[in-house]
Amino acid sequence: MSAEVDSARREWSAGHRRFLEAARDPLAADRLHRQVEVLFAELRRRVGGTFTTAELAREYARSDAWGREAIELRAPSPGWSRTCSLSLDEAFHLYGRGAQDYEL
Repeated sequence: MSAEVDSARREWSAGHRRFLEAARDPLAADRLHRQVEVLFAELRRRVGGTFTTAELAREYARSDAWGREAIELRAPSPGWSRTCSLSLDEAFHLYGRGAQDYEL
C-alpha cells in the first residue's frame, strides 16, 4: 500500500470515528447523514462503481472544493461548512469499502 493510500485510509477511519460521535446528537445526525448521502452520490458520479483504493485516495486529495460545492447546493444547513470535512471523511470511508482491493 502506498503512503498516499495509507494516509488517506487513516484519515477516513479517524473521520468515521468522529462522525459516529457527532451523529449521536439527534439534531446533528439528520444533517450529517444527508451530507454523506450527497457526497456518496457525488463519489459514485466521479469515481464510478469499479475503482481501487489508490484511485479513491487521488479523488480524496481534490475533494475539498467539490465536496463543499455539493453540500452547499444539495444539503445546506446551518453550520454545514463546519461539518463538511467530517462528512467527506465518512463518505470516503463508506465508499472505500467498495474498492476492488479493499482490505480491513
